[in-house]
Amino acid sequence: MIQGSCLCGGVRFEVERLEGPFELCHCSRCRKASGSSHVAGVRVRTADYRLLAGADLIAHFELPVRDTPPAYGSVFCKRCGSPVPPAEPAGESFEIAAGLLEGPLNLRPDRHIYVEYRADWDDRLDELPGFTAEQIRDLRAGQG
Repeated sequence: MIQGSCLCGGVRFEVERLEGPFELCHCSRCRKASGSSHVAGVRVRTADYRLLAGADLIAHFELPVRDTPPAYGSVFCKRCGSPVPPAEPAGESFEIAAGLLEGPLNLRPDRHIYVEYRADWDDRLDELPGFTAEQIRDLRAGQG
């Protein structure tokens, strides 16, 4: 089982397996909902999903249809604001934000989608230097 939770741990769930695809969505709605350059979402079969705790913390926001269907909705924890799966997902499958999943997934994204909406500052992220948690602590403490 793959475990998952929101930032505060109030909403907890498990998934038997990840179906895919695993997509990085750059649409303007996902960028605004996440506050980041994209949402990393992986598709899960509804039958493989179980909510373990926090149904009372789950809230829904529905953005009406703009130009053409579908509308946009987000589901989140009322306490910490993390995107979370719905308490009772509809349909055969749905998407879970990959960042909620714990442990190694042994999975890589399949594709970027809505790339025409990609943030202009997102095209060279792999060229930036990387730092470990220890290096960041030293850097922020003025030692690096």
